[in-house]
Amino acid sequence: MKLKFKHTFIIFSILFLTSCSSSDDTDIDEEKPTISVDYAGGFPQACEVLERGQTYTFRAQVADNLELAAYSLNIHHNFDHHTHDDQGAQCELEEVKAAVNPMNYIENFDIEGGATSYEINISVTIPEDIDPGDYHCAYSVTDVTGWQSRTSVDIKIAE
Repeated sequence: MKLKFKHTFIIFSILFLTSCSSSDDTDIDEEKPTISVDYAGGFPQACEVLERGQTYTFRAQVADNLELAAYSLNIHHNFDHHTHDDQGAQCELEEVKAAVNPMNYIENFDIEGGATSYEINISVTIPEDIDPGDYHCAYSVTDVTGWQSRTSVDIKIAE
């Protein structure tokens, strides 16, 4: 009985080990997608002043080595002077203040069709009744394998 169990164990072990594939035909994506507003059509640029009641087209260029999947735009107040890890130029900030009626825009979008490059193009109207002051405009992009990149810029919304 012990011998039969030993042979069965060895056979199953060999089958298990040989069923595992070590082929190199599957590529592992090790590259995050890229995202930039630093080009002629990119909007907004750092320290840009936006007017309440106006409509703006927010643009960023995204790319990936395999395939893009989704992106998002997030506009939120910076009345507490927080920063983001990828932030480039910082603008002169107003004094810290409490938010009463801040703008908070968060939208997610899919990228269809297997694109490897794409220009984000989102029309947003700045509400007239929001708190003016310091804000962040943050973009993110995700590729089909789950890698994500983000970028954000300081902006101001005028009185």
